[in-house]
Amino acid sequence: MKAFFDSRQFNHKPEIYYRGGAPTPHPEQPERATLLRDMLLANDFAVEAPEDFGTAPIKAVHDPGYVDFFIDAHARFVAEAPEGALGIPTRHPGTRRGREPRDINGAMGWWMTDTSTPLTETTYEAIYWSAQTALSAAQDVLQGARAAYGLSRPPGHHAMTDCANGFCFYNNAAIAAQHLLGKWPKLALLDVDVHSGNGSMDIFYGRSDVFFCSLHPDPAVYPTFYLGYADETGEGEGQGFTRNEVLQMGDGEPEVLAALDRGIDAIHAFGAEALVISLGFDMAADDPLAALGVEAGGFAEMARRIAAMNLPTVLIQEGGYLGPSLRTNAEAFLTAFRHAIRS
Repeated sequence: MKAFFDSRQFNHKPEIYYRGGAPTPHPEQPERATLLRDMLLANDFAVEAPEDFGTAPIKAVHDPGYVDFFIDAHARFVAEAPEGALGIPTRHPGTRRGREPRDINGAMGWWMTDTSTPLTETTYEAIYWSAQTALSAAQDVLQGARAAYGLSRPPGHHAMTDCANGFCFYNNAAIAAQHLLGKWPKLALLDVDVHSGNGSMDIFYGRSDVFFCSLHPDPAVYPTFYLGYADETGEGEGQGFTRNEVLQMGDGEPEVLAALDRGIDAIHAFGAEALVISLGFDMAADDPLAALGVEAGGFAEMARRIAAMNLPTVLIQEGGYLGPSLRTNAEAFLTAFRHAIRS
């Protein structure tokens, strides 16, 4: 199983964001990718640089104006901002009636929902290559690989059709899923990050070609807040093709694995021909954003159950932050998955 990563993904280096109104050190740091890449190399995974597919596949799931906004957003911001200003939105359009304004501060509020996605000088380069990493993993599977892993960083599953959210800019897993539809007209996107895959849900909520399932604690008490409730099952053509398996804060491996099994059963009932996994390791009990209590053995068991679905599979990295067990949990999942697909 190949892995894909590009060193330009290190270039987004946010320092702080605001959590509960307080400036907080930003947990989505380049060191996450270093740790995961080094684990892959230590376990003899082939790690390759991604191809460049351009912006067209990104625009296939995102508003084209949103995609292009990030190309020069930081330069526009610093041209007007006072020295030392943080590149975060400070104005928002409320219900979003209206249009993108010319003013950079207004434009940032139009395209960015919160303070967790601060712009830096090289943010665009990092998010562009994070998306290309996901596309390259999808392309490898399209060309016949049983599975591939995209070490996408920054992550993507909170990015909505037209707005950044929760550390995420471009929705790498959704981009990969859309790319796979060129070969398989029915596929599933299974999100096992600890947080609701609210961005992916937003993108596919009205569609019937992608079955979306997310495992996460109650969003009312965890910071995606607005999407991810059990009664949200799709709309219009997409009615019945969204599933939210809502866990309780502090749930452990038995509850998580039972929810995973229900999600797998629903994916099989849908008739998915291929699979994208939004892969987070922040279900760990010692993760800095901990909400659940999965240990390394639980991650390995999740991998085995997903592999047993016997579908072409693209694994896209989402969360999992710099806690003590991040490398161990990633190693447990990815080596167990590789072993299972070889068996």
